[in-house]
Amino acid sequence: MDINEIARRAGVSRATVSRYLNSGYVSQEKRDLIASIIEETGYTPSKQAQQLRTGKTKLVSVIIPKINSQSVGRMVAGITDELNDAGYQVVLANTNNDTETELAFLNLFAPRNRVDGIIFLATVLAPEHYKLMRRLDAPCVILGQQVAGYPSVYQDDYNAVYELTRLALRKGHVPGYLGVLEEDVAAGKQRHQGFLDACAREGVTPSPHAQLIVGFDADAGYFGAEKLMDTVSGLDAIVCATDDIAFGAMMCVIEYGLSVPGDIQVTGVGDSQLSRIARPSLSTAHLHYRTSGMMAARMLLNRLAGKASTHEDIRMDFEIYARSSTR
Repeated sequence: MDINEIARRAGVSRATVSRYLNSGYVSQEKRDLIASIIEETGYTPSKQAQQLRTGKTKLVSVIIPKINSQSVGRMVAGITDELNDAGYQVVLANTNNDTETELAFLNLFAPRNRVDGIIFLATVLAPEHYKLMRRLDAPCVILGQQVAGYPSVYQDDYNAVYELTRLALRKGHVPGYLGVLEEDVAAGKQRHQGFLDACAREGVTPSPHAQLIVGFDADAGYFGAEKLMDTVSGLDAIVCATDDIAFGAMMCVIEYGLSVPGDIQVTGVGDSQLSRIARPSLSTAHLHYRTSGMMAARMLLNRLAGKASTHEDIRMDFEIYARSSTR
């Protein structure tokens, strides 16, 4: 069964069937007839033939840094909602935060007709990333970082931590900070700078020993908090770059026989599911991860349809949720 047989049975031209299959104009009478014959015969258009005819794969690659992350999961959910509705399939490429794997995927998807577009959830960008991104034949949208020269959707990381730090300093005077690698400009550098600037506004000068770079997980938060409590006299607040770090920090404080927030306040970033049900519940910033994924997908779809400007940025909003881990 092929398109010619469908046309013969429907008593229409091959071109009419082609227009129907590609969502072009066909009268309702002929549309109903073609649809009934396709349903009766079980005909499925050849993806390879469609690609040869249109030059489109109807595939979009989404390159992610890790698959076991709530924030990444929320972004991917938003992306797939939009792309699936638009008739695109998603090729998910997980890099496990490995630069060489990211570069390999960018190189894989660089040639024309591998994918129609790319959404890159970026963390740390090296010169090699930019070199490969310039070679891409398909349009590329960056999600999670603001990157000059590329359409980007990113969080307001600086102001989120700025406001969380001010929250902690309402009834705190000796804050510590547990951050992540600052080569990650958004989660690392901008969140750390938000902490420093909020401290300066409140007339607080945290010592270098009160500012630690740790990993992204709860274990890193635990050991980071342990080091802060050992080295920072009078520590009464720990501002963390992520919720997971904050959970580890709270566990450490409590296991040392102190209370949260009575002795030490703790804040996170991300508003993960556990932040609402943990005891104490975690004061955090809600970042609109799912919506940012949807916006990135729409930005890419506009480019695929030839409707977009050369370059645009979207900075997402945030909300501060003051819960039980702060006073």
